[in-house]
Amino acid sequence: MSEQEGKKGGVPLLMILPPLVFMGFAALVYFGMQRGNTRELPSAFINQPAPAVTEVALDGYDPVTKEMLSSGEVTLVNFWASWCPPCRVEHPNLMKMQADGLRIAGVNFKDKTAQAQRFLGEGGNPFMAVAFDPPGRTAIDWGVTAPPETFIVDGQGKVLFRFTGPLVGSDYEQRFLPALEKALASQSK
Repeated sequence: MSEQEGKKGGVPLLMILPPLVFMGFAALVYFGMQRGNTRELPSAFINQPAPAVTEVALDGYDPVTKEMLSSGEVTLVNFWASWCPPCRVEHPNLMKMQADGLRIAGVNFKDKTAQAQRFLGEGGNPFMAVAFDPPGRTAIDWGVTAPPETFIVDGQGKVLFRFTGPLVGSDYEQRFLPALEKALASQSK
């Protein structure tokens, strides 16, 4: 029997497999790009009560309490660290928001006391209270992946919005500020 006779006129599987794999990968990429904002991580806490914050405060600062997060006023909860370059970049915006009367609670994340105190001493303190979370347990409870991350909490202690990354630039202007304005407008009703 010759080689020609052994073939039954079909296309060998090895000829079909690469184009099929490529088409499958292309479909995954295409549909993945249709998801909207890929920077926006989903949060199970949206429209849920805010998780607890450690009762340990950074030395020299007030602790963040559950009552602060359910005081009837919108509050930001900002996870930050002195070793985090994007945290340094967003710091002037936090200072401006605090000067404009916005309530901001800080959670210092996986840091050393002296370095965190130096950071706030040099750049100013935008926080009404500062929780100290060296092991990162509070960050885990809030679903924080890396600082900075900021949450908008309504006056009843419910998480309304999660923002990953520094509070600067077009993403901040197009996503965070409208969410904050909406929360503040709801508070005044």
